[in-house]
Amino acid sequence: MAQRQVITTQVAIMGAGPAGLMLSHLLARQGIESTVIEIRSHQEISETVRAGILEHGSVNLLVDSGVSDRVLRDGDRHDGIELRFNGESHRIDFQDLVGESVWLYPQTDVFLDLAARRQADGGDVRYSVTDTTIHDLEGKPKVWFTDAEGVEWELQADFIAGADGSRSHSRFQIPEAQRKWYFHEYPFAWFGILAEAPRSSDELIYANSENGFALISQRTETVQRMYFQCDPDEDVNNWSEDRIWDAFRSRVNGNGFELKEGPVIDKTVLKFRSFVHAPMRHGKLFLAGDAAHTVPPTGAKGLNLALHDVKVLFEGFDSYYKTGNTVLLDAYSDRALERVWKAQQFSYWMTSMLHTPAGGDEFARARQLGELNSVVSSRHGRAYLAEAYTGWPGTH
Repeated sequence: MAQRQVITTQVAIMGAGPAGLMLSHLLARQGIESTVIEIRSHQEISETVRAGILEHGSVNLLVDSGVSDRVLRDGDRHDGIELRFNGESHRIDFQDLVGESVWLYPQTDVFLDLAARRQADGGDVRYSVTDTTIHDLEGKPKVWFTDAEGVEWELQADFIAGADGSRSHSRFQIPEAQRKWYFHEYPFAWFGILAEAPRSSDELIYANSENGFALISQRTETVQRMYFQCDPDEDVNNWSEDRIWDAFRSRVNGNGFELKEGPVIDKTVLKFRSFVHAPMRHGKLFLAGDAAHTVPPTGAKGLNLALHDVKVLFEGFDSYYKTGNTVLLDAYSDRALERVWKAQQFSYWMTSMLHTPAGGDEFARARQLGELNSVVSSRHGRAYLAEAYTGWPGTH
């Protein structure tokens, strides 16, 4: 058997999604070496269509760190959202309440911006690798992998960053006795569609109805993304276009508002749950993004949390390589988890407030409407939602 070829670097990064590439980019700006390895191809990642709401802090990170300002040119700035219930819309005005906005910008575009920046800067990013294994987390970490040409490598590093997504290989390297997993399963999923239609609204509509939740989002001038609450085991093949639009109409239309409809060009069922892995560090391994936590999409927090993790982790690496001091690296997990749990709470709250509970009785429905009224009728209530949705101050 041929001997493995050796690469030495300072930080080995598992995963070339937005989290891994952003970490590699930030490190490179400070002269810290990294090698990124990814089991998917560049094309596969770029074709994985995922929506994206970026907090102002995430936008600032992309622009100020020199990745790209395309988000400001091609993204849509949203200064609020609408909560719709009892057939009436109530606008949460982010600018008025907290002086911030969010940007509608697909996660795919974030990846493309980061991948292009790493390529332009000569970053070492290796796609389509196989046979990845991690070794010696307590000592001098190593990663074994086989590249796209079949060459076997040993990647030697000071540290490993596990940013390899919700199916993370990295997190399973942490001994069971050294970690705790927190789970919450939700009794519903989202039925998502892409439709060839003009925009129904300039901002996102979060609709609570007795027939279930719906989210009306935007994509382009001619293609829109929308979701409605469904059973996690729903089969998309059982849903004709007429049945799909009936479901949306029953949850959103009314009092003069009508969705703009069109041909359905894609449909999928999106299951979700809350998950947290704690701590987010073991030995020389640091977890970031979906490898360490997932949230339901209702609060639009997943990608933003990943980018925040990376910013905090970068600060730890930067401090270590400048001074030899491990204080910030040692604080990484606690600092990251503080925001993770705030995001879990916000995502859980938005999900439970807007979705029709399975088997809920009349009290549950009336209480939910009372909660929604409490939020929209109080400036403090609206401000809480606005602050959490746009990204908490002082933590980016």
